[in-house]
Amino acid sequence: MMNTTTMTFSYTWADAEQTSLRREDNQGNIAFVPTDPRNPHYAEFLSSGATAAPYVAPPELTPEEKLARVGLTVDE
Repeated sequence: MMNTTTMTFSYTWADAEQTSLRREDNQGNIAFVPTDPRNPHYAEFLSSGATAAPYVAPPELTPEEKLARVGLTVDE
């Protein structure tokens, strides 16, 4: 039996310069698509008439949060 599930995508700009799109399918899978016209996924985005949600910068991390991400403390 053939799977006839139609894949739908939502797009968000992945950076302020709009050099990459974040593409999410209806199952929650995420891919990043470079905005190169030779990229078939970007060409598909352009031809589909879809629009991308604006880029939203992540919140600025405190020095403690930055250190915690690499497994250090302020004292280290």
